[in-house]
Amino acid sequence: MTGNNTNDTHHLPKEYISALLVIYIFIFLGGTLNVVLMSCMLQSQRHLSFTNVSVINLIAVHSLFLFTVPFRIFYYISDTWTLGIHFCKIVSVMIHAHMYLAFIFYIFLLIVRYMENFSKQPLLNFHRVLHATIASTAVWLVIFATIFPPTMLKYGLSANDTTQCFNFGDALDQNGVKILNYVICTVVLLVWSVLVCFQINFLLHVSKTHGTFERQEFWLQMKNVVFLLIILFFFVPYQIFRIYYISDNKNPELRYKNEIFLALTAFSCFDMIVFASRDIYKYFSSRGCTCCL
Repeated sequence: MTGNNTNDTHHLPKEYISALLVIYIFIFLGGTLNVVLMSCMLQSQRHLSFTNVSVINLIAVHSLFLFTVPFRIFYYISDTWTLGIHFCKIVSVMIHAHMYLAFIFYIFLLIVRYMENFSKQPLLNFHRVLHATIASTAVWLVIFATIFPPTMLKYGLSANDTTQCFNFGDALDQNGVKILNYVICTVVLLVWSVLVCFQINFLLHVSKTHGTFERQEFWLQMKNVVFLLIILFFFVPYQIFRIYYISDNKNPELRYKNEIFLALTAFSCFDMIVFASRDIYKYFSSRGCTCCL
């Protein structure tokens, strides 16, 4: 993912290292706050709606990724990786797993919310914790089975300096890896585009039905739009840039920028703060934030 054409220990210019440090520190602090706030919010929920289960999974996704962020920060500060190439691969792949798991749960949430909006009643509820656990585990297994084996087997084969990390861009020289990346980027962009069309169509339907947005209808639509905007601002730019980067992965400047675009995907850790901002305010106003003390 990073280049190897500079004399810097990280193979990254200092200005990129500084930018990455600021980004990851901010993400770690803000993401931790996001997880704490939403964990407090879920304490008051007694039913296993599809939305609640998806939020629980998003909290788990963010938490698992945030656990690896301090290792990234320490590496950029210390100039040396001392935890071995295999742990480096795990830390490296977690930002990708975080992005795609979050993307999948966003898509599930949006589809169910669209269906519920049309039917005017909840369509999916888990009546037992076991059912919710099985459904969630299936999604996690599919993603990790897709990402981890290729990463551990294909990436880092040419690495001969174990003091370096996140330097796996040479794997894109393999046609299979390159094609897989093209396919993933294309699928993400297409799925997001289709959902945007659905959202526009639904907005037109609501506008035609009600003449104007009622207050409840407005906030329902804004919550759907939030997820689409999160994908737009944090996932779409990376996917578009990566298509360009894959075509010329030997360009060191593109490798540096790829690291920045990849880091920006982690700002999705702030999703629940934006999505449930009004609910969070009401919840802690009524309880004085006692659960977080």
